[in-house]
Amino acid sequence: MTNLISRTINHISSLFQGVQVKRFLAVVLVGFLTLTTNFALGQNNQILKEQVRQDIEQDDSQRPKTMKEWNQEARETEGFPGKRLQKIGEESAEAFTEFGSGYVEGAKKTARDIQKGASDIGRYISD
Repeated sequence: MTNLISRTINHISSLFQGVQVKRFLAVVLVGFLTLTTNFALGQNNQILKEQVRQDIEQDDSQRPKTMKEWNQEARETEGFPGKRLQKIGEESAEAFTEFGSGYVEGAKKTARDIQKGASDIGRYISD
């Protein structure tokens, strides 16, 4: 009886080695990823570019947003290092304020999500 079980296990293991399960699973995984990947990259990139452009133009700050604007501002203040440093300080303060407000909004949203998740779990446990 043990001899029969041993031969069966050896036969099954030799079948798995012959089929090479690892390679088969790798091919299946690559096929799945290929079939589920979005191939419309050109359209998505165009949409993304437009969204980024809109986000940049929405900002009402006076800070330069593009390299062209940075270079233009540098040319305007050329020869006046004090004025340039003052402008850099003002723009940095404005940027940090804007970043801080975004950070606070993100933290509030995360806290609301955690609170909602905790209340959902509490309701689930009490049921």
